[in-house]
Amino acid sequence: MTQTLKAVALFLGLFISTATAVAQDAVVISDGNYVRGTIKATNFSSVVLKNEDESLSQYMAKDIKEFVWNGETYVSKPIVVKKRMEHRFFKLLEQGAVNLYAIGGTTMAEEPPVKKTRVRPDISVGGGTGGFGAGGGIGISLGGGRRSSEPTAKTVLPVTYFIEKFGTGPMLELNVEAAPSAGKTQQIKSALLQKMSNDETLAERIKSTEEFDAKSVRALVVAYNSMKK
Repeated sequence: MTQTLKAVALFLGLFISTATAVAQDAVVISDGNYVRGTIKATNFSSVVLKNEDESLSQYMAKDIKEFVWNGETYVSKPIVVKKRMEHRFFKLLEQGAVNLYAIGGTTMAEEPPVKKTRVRPDISVGGGTGGFGAGGGIGISLGGGRRSSEPTAKTVLPVTYFIEKFGTGPMLELNVEAAPSAGKTQQIKSALLQKMSNDETLAERIKSTEEFDAKSVRALVVAYNSMKK
């Protein structure tokens, strides 16, 4: 092998190794303190990580900062659930002068097939719900494993959106998934204007909008953040 081919092979090896490391999931306990592995399940109040040594660790939202799952970030934030302040994981959709989050959707990742000859933990999501559909508990039990052809169960919850701007009070819910109504539209307008009213052009755009959905709300946040960079 020539020196050039050796250099190319070395570069490709390093690139593949780096790409693999970057693609790996992680739990961020605090700034600079994180654990790499593979996210196995989350019910938005806790998350299960498969460590590099094949062991499983469960982290509660109140105890960590965030986790990265398939390249997407889920941030731990305080929120009132049934009149109690609790922590939940919110998917970070847009970040900047204004942050846009979502909570809900699929609560469990696909689990790789379990070999019949090995005993491994089965992870399941409990059926309880919080005040906005984000509760429940992750149960971990030891069993004989499922057949390799049997898919992992998933739970899908309604998606709720939240908008946040530091210095303007708590993050606000954007009820974009609700049925169209004048009350819904006004609620979303009020929340958006509270967080983005210092841009006259965008404020007029918000006021003139007759109906909002997740796509239009995200576009407004993207436009605002691009102007505030």
